Amino acid sequence: MNKTQQISNDMEKFHNAEQMWFWFIYSKSVQSGFIRNHFSSTRKICELLDVETMITKLYLSGKLTEEHLAVMKKFGDKRRAPHQYIWAENHDAYVWKCAMEILEKSARKNGWID
Repeated sequence: MNKTQQISNDMEKFHNAEQMWFWFIYSKSVQSGFIRNHFSSTRKICELLDVETMITKLYLSGKLTEEHLAVMKKFGDKRRAPHQYIWAENHDAYVWKCAMEILEKSARKNGWID
């Protein structure tokens, strides 16, 4: 096994955009010192800065809107996705779904999602 294969075997890809987003939000909280990391996690295929850069590019290109980002942040902090059957979250669930589709497409291009 060469070094490149070993590095890729040690790193875990995300299953979907939601998992990537929740990992990103949690990791940013740990990095900022708001939350203590009580467990060791496996290394991910990308770094926090990679995800942040991808999101910034999607926003600057107009693919992600301020509304997308606001809903992503709001429910990222809650550590859950909005629920379409809760009346107060119905619109947020739609915005969330659209945002996750955009993230997933971009993350798949980068090889971060299986």
